[in-house]
Amino acid sequence: MSIFLALVAGALIGALGALSGKFDTPIFHITGLVFSGGWSWACLAFLVGYTRRSKIESAVVASSALAVGVVVYYTLKWLSPVAPIGMSADGMEVEGVSSGMLAWGIAAFLFGAPMGLFGNLARIPGIGGLLFRLLVPLIAFVETSARLRAEAGDAAFGDVTWGTIRVLAVLVALALVGHMVWQWARSARKGASQASS
Repeated sequence: MSIFLALVAGALIGALGALSGKFDTPIFHITGLVFSGGWSWACLAFLVGYTRRSKIESAVVASSALAVGVVVYYTLKWLSPVAPIGMSADGMEVEGVSSGMLAWGIAAFLFGAPMGLFGNLARIPGIGGLLFRLLVPLIAFVETSARLRAEAGDAAFGDVTWGTIRVLAVLVALALVGHMVWQWARSARKGASQASS
């Protein structure tokens, strides 16, 4: 993934998070829930880091992509055509939008950099890389479990969306472990056949 594509992906996640709440349809509501969750932003930083060769570049590009996403998110919230003048769609004043942009922009740099680095380290074959590859499913599982406990029944489609994400996180984790075991068994068989010949 080029640096440009990483920044475009950051802008896209910010736009999806901000605009999906503007439409009163189930698919947009679910999209809003998914892209308002921290796990989806962590996943973006992780994937950006996974695609970079350099560890430093992984950290810098991942945090930059998240920062772009934050700027796009708050800018679109502020420019919302349904908001009263000087207010965002969720009722925050312009000062609240700029302070939110600043706070989450700083968080994007602080948390995006390690997630990008972890994504880069996930390329390590075997169990060393597996521990990093399991990080995003773990974050998704923990966050959606917390949301299910704290916000049960509060948001339309919330329980179903978070429950589905939680199940998918477990399935992805099992698939990652299964893939590593399969690779290990395949290399062990290959080593045994070479030793016997």
